[in-house]
Amino acid sequence: MAVDSKFQYMDIDVKIKKFTWRIQNFSSLVDKKLYSEVFTFDSYKWRVLIFPKGNNVDHLSIYLDVADSATLPYGWSKYAQVGFGVIDQLDRETSSTKVTHHCFNARQADWGFTSFLRLTELHNLKRGYLLHDACLVEVYVCTDKTLDFISHEFIVKTDWDELKAKEADCVKAVIDNQKAPTTKPVEITPPSPTQSSSQTVAIEPEESAEEDMNTFFTSLESELSSSRIVYSKEEAKEALAKINEALNTTPVNLNDSGKFSPLKQAFMILASFDGSSTTLTIDQKNELLGLDERLKELANRAAKAVQDKDQLTAKESIKRTMTCNLESSLIRYKEVETEVKQVDQTLAALREEVEEAQKRKEKMLAERKGIYRSCKEMKMELDALGKELAECEATAKVGEEEEKSVEAEWGRIKDFISSIEAKI
Repeated sequence: MAVDSKFQYMDIDVKIKKFTWRIQNFSSLVDKKLYSEVFTFDSYKWRVLIFPKGNNVDHLSIYLDVADSATLPYGWSKYAQVGFGVIDQLDRETSSTKVTHHCFNARQADWGFTSFLRLTELHNLKRGYLLHDACLVEVYVCTDKTLDFISHEFIVKTDWDELKAKEADCVKAVIDNQKAPTTKPVEITPPSPTQSSSQTVAIEPEESAEEDMNTFFTSLESELSSSRIVYSKEEAKEALAKINEALNTTPVNLNDSGKFSPLKQAFMILASFDGSSTTLTIDQKNELLGLDERLKELANRAAKAVQDKDQLTAKESIKRTMTCNLESSLIRYKEVETEVKQVDQTLAALREEVEEAQKRKEKMLAERKGIYRSCKEMKMELDALGKELAECEATAKVGEEEEKSVEAEWGRIKDFISSIEAKI
């Protein structure tokens, strides 16, 4: 879904910038999270990140993010004091603001508040957070560690459009005053040796000025008396009840509630109330009129103290987590080291077996080669023997015939001898 928004930023000081993000049709947003345009400050690229419906909480969540953290050099870090404000467009002084400090790095490239402003308070029609369904987000960034002046008062008082308008009104008033007619001067020639006789100085007569002042203050007193608002005792009691209710809360809760505007009116009512039995002194009235700013200051200090404590708790939690991770990694390192040794031993044993098998293989290959040579020689002998055997068979056949011939001749001779023996 396309988001209709307007993003601006401007220098407030050399080392602090204000970023304004107006988001239209805020109630119609469907995205879980929303990034602002990227802006550059102190050589770093930043952007604002909000969760319109909360980051798994029932509050508006808001953070400042280093947009190009993935591409920055290894080991980078950047300190910043950051002030967030969701502006009440009906009464700027009741805007919801929070301030934090953080050292941005690769592990924590965004920082802010998950529980910044309750969604019920954000969508409260009696407040001006979503005037005409537009949410006005302001972010103040200071990267100088020596400065620490971003606060609720600083944020709600820093409205440059209004300041420029007031400046223009002042310039116009000066011009109008220069054009307006003044009391007719009396021209005299001062007896200064450095001034010529043609020079004149306009000096208002003292008696006329005195009369004008008396007339002015008499008229002013009359106007103030006639326009003075008279508050009833019930209104004074109601104002006192509001003040007591605020004082019965903690300074931090008072700072988060944004109820300073009603308190300012309540203090004004008490300071202006004149009862029949109680009349406040001028000092008491002045103190009442100043208590509004004093309570704001105390609430801001308390909120900052809690924020500092929360930041310490968060840092300690991160430290504990990292320590546990390091301990687990150390244990696993030792386990892996033992396993590597076992594998090395297994590999050594396997190498010995491979060497023995290699030797057996070489021996068998040598034996095989010997058998081959022996068989080849015997085959050659067998082939030669085959040729000899054919010759022997022919010779044996002749011998057999010869043997038969010999036996026959032998028998004939034997028979011949026997015949002669018979005659003898």
